[in-house]
Amino acid sequence: MAARIAFQGELGAYSHQACVETRPDFDPLPCPTFEDALEAVRSGAADLGMIAVENSTYGRVQDVYHLLPQAGLHIIQETFVRVHVNLLGVPGAVLSDITHAHGHPVILPQCGKFLHDNEIKGVTSSDNARAARDVAAGGNKTQAALASELAAKLYGLEVIAPQIEDHKLNTTRFLVMARDADHTRRADKMVTAFMFRVRNIPAALYKAMGGFATNGVNMTKLESYMVDGVFTATQFYADIEGHPDDANVKLAMDELGYFTEMVEILGVYPADPRRS
Repeated sequence: MAARIAFQGELGAYSHQACVETRPDFDPLPCPTFEDALEAVRSGAADLGMIAVENSTYGRVQDVYHLLPQAGLHIIQETFVRVHVNLLGVPGAVLSDITHAHGHPVILPQCGKFLHDNEIKGVTSSDNARAARDVAAGGNKTQAALASELAAKLYGLEVIAPQIEDHKLNTTRFLVMARDADHTRRADKMVTAFMFRVRNIPAALYKAMGGFATNGVNMTKLESYMVDGVFTATQFYADIEGHPDDANVKLAMDELGYFTEMVEILGVYPADPRRS
């Protein structure tokens, strides 16, 4: 039996595309929510999870950074996927037929100029792949979906207009999650992801971050979120360049410990070449 990789969305979603590109030998396991995808890995129903965390046009994926620390899983890889938004229609449809395009609320503004220029009304769908499936089932030439070429192949649709996204470098970053940690140095350039909670002292965050600056450690991401809905309890998620065994990273993490009440490493993984 082939290994399985869970993702949020339906077959044909961009997360499915990420699975195909990154783990082509794994069977994809579609899940309704991010929580379901993470639970599938945690329970053993899937071996890995493919989780979208941010998009170069839209920004961070809401609530994901809040879910990662609670999942009890480990980040073992990152991957970047170019998001090409395609206008998909039923066989025989042409651009002039299309009056409505269905897509997720995140993807609709990513091709807003094309929709406006062609007088096509955007319609919200819960999932881009589901939009493709629904358009295929409906068989109406006036209805189209905004989705991947993979979705077109799966649901028997035609690409009426390819790559209609407003920003031609539109990219989504995904994290691959596993039950077991792997902190081995697998590449020259590594990334360490961790979460922490600062102590309740004046300028604690400023002091906690100082060690990374003085030791020449580049912090590429810092996200904050409340804990249990309490304004006074804030946790932070951070990505830094380097491995925990690097001398400068060790010094920075040691200094971080002085000003925090909790630090937990979520993953150590190779930096994807497309990061730059």
